[in-house]
Amino acid sequence: MAKEIDNKGKNKEITKLLKDIQDMIKLNFIPTDLAKHELISPWRTVFSGFGAKPSKYHSSIEAMMRRILKGGKINSINKIVDIYNYLSLKHILPMGSDDLDKVEGDITITFARGYETFIPLGTTEEEEPKKGEVIYRDNEKVLCRRWNWHDCDQTKLSDNTKNVVIYVEGLPPVKKAKLIEVCKELIDLITTFCKGEADYYILNKTKSSVKI
Repeated sequence: MAKEIDNKGKNKEITKLLKDIQDMIKLNFIPTDLAKHELISPWRTVFSGFGAKPSKYHSSIEAMMRRILKGGKINSINKIVDIYNYLSLKHILPMGSDDLDKVEGDITITFARGYETFIPLGTTEEEEPKKGEVIYRDNEKVLCRRWNWHDCDQTKLSDNTKNVVIYVEGLPPVKKAKLIEVCKELIDLITTFCKGEADYYILNKTKSSVKI
């Protein structure tokens, strides 16, 4: 989580980090091996568990890597998004975010009941998540569908974002120490390039909530 940040404009150093990590992905991975990668296959298993066909619905990190390996690229968006996309690719962990000033009430990760509303990023049309799929939601709307598959439009980050929550997600074999390492790296980059104040919290089945 980061508060009172300056997210305006682009930064050449961050842009270069994002470009260089994509070049590294191209050199070290091939599309046919992604599904079996030790940090990607657990997400495919989890997606299958709540009814999302993993060959159709990819975790955010698998989707980014597949785009790169098919000749596409991850474009620069803004400083915060570029920072966590870089770290997501570097550590092969799904990451996402919400503008806290656009969130209504509490943020919860839960199972959809089938009547929630969701507006996909870049659109204005409402969808209804399928009952049983894992979603992030606040008190009024769905923030992300299929765990980390697709973000909503309402809480996307912009140049004017001042307060942000960033999700760093890990499934076994990822250890707590690894998540802490990534969170500390994230905080260092944010405070270096966006100023403000940042902190992290580790949530799991034994500590499932935090007040921010």
